[in-house]
Amino acid sequence: MVADIYLQTTIAVIWDFDKTLIPGYMQDPLFRYYNVDGNKFWREVNALERHLRREGNEMIARDLLYLNHILTYVRAGIFAGLNNELLRKLGSELEFYPGLPEFFQEVKRYVMEKGEFRKYDIKVEHYIVSTGLRQMILGSKIAPYVDGIWGCEFVELQMPPGYLEKRAAPDSQEEVTVKDIAYVIDNTTKTKAIFEINKGVNKNPAIDVNAHMPYEDRRIPFQNMIYIADGPSDVPVFSLINQNGGRTFGVYAKGKREEFSQVNDLAKQGRIQSFGEANYNPDTQTYLWIMNAVDDIGNSIVKNRDWVLTHRLGKPPKHLEETEE
Repeated sequence: MVADIYLQTTIAVIWDFDKTLIPGYMQDPLFRYYNVDGNKFWREVNALERHLRREGNEMIARDLLYLNHILTYVRAGIFAGLNNELLRKLGSELEFYPGLPEFFQEVKRYVMEKGEFRKYDIKVEHYIVSTGLRQMILGSKIAPYVDGIWGCEFVELQMPPGYLEKRAAPDSQEEVTVKDIAYVIDNTTKTKAIFEINKGVNKNPAIDVNAHMPYEDRRIPFQNMIYIADGPSDVPVFSLINQNGGRTFGVYAKGKREEFSQVNDLAKQGRIQSFGEANYNPDTQTYLWIMNAVDDIGNSIVKNRDWVLTHRLGKPPKHLEETEE
């Protein structure tokens, strides 16, 4: 008897964004648009925790700080008129690492065209789970190739007290800008997004991510997942995927010794299974490793399906042949 057979046929390739799909950080076009010194902005963000603790704040969500500081710049008029439409427009300026976004389509095409995979309707879905700004990713050239995006969101419309009554309707003349935080993904809650992909919450909102669900009923088993990211902030997800039979891969920018050292250390610690340069062109280490991982998972699905057909379903009865005495 073969244990832990999952017959689901979808493979999830899950990506971090900053320094994994693009060089640097996605906020750079925002800083250019408003002629803001990005290094100064990040220095201010990094110093916020210390200043807030001086004011007596003991519990501080570090991953919220940069979002709140963006809102501070909006209120100060430095990011005047910033809204979700502008974020999407700025997202179109993002430049991706070599081979992207074509590689996303190449992975899907490879699986679709392989005969034994097509036999069992095996397919690939790409997901992005980022602590960055979801609207910028939606506006980028990679968005059409992605099956789902988790990221931070802003609210443009703040409803006043009593807004359910007609007389308390929001002011339609007010400038549309981002005013509050709607959703946050941080380094820890990235794992929640992975569970949502695992259980199929993104495909069926009626499913609660915290609800008990037998492993065999989950839409994409962890063992059918590949997670690709760049650094220590992704350790919670690396651990979750590794512990449950998935694949993990780290990337670094060409010529960046510090980034290479970072993922090399993760590999030494067993946090990731392999790593390579953030170059997704054919015949690179990264291209070949990811394609091989997809191939391995697909072959495991085929093996499990074949086993079910030959063992669990049984063989049809046959007439006994007569033998001469």
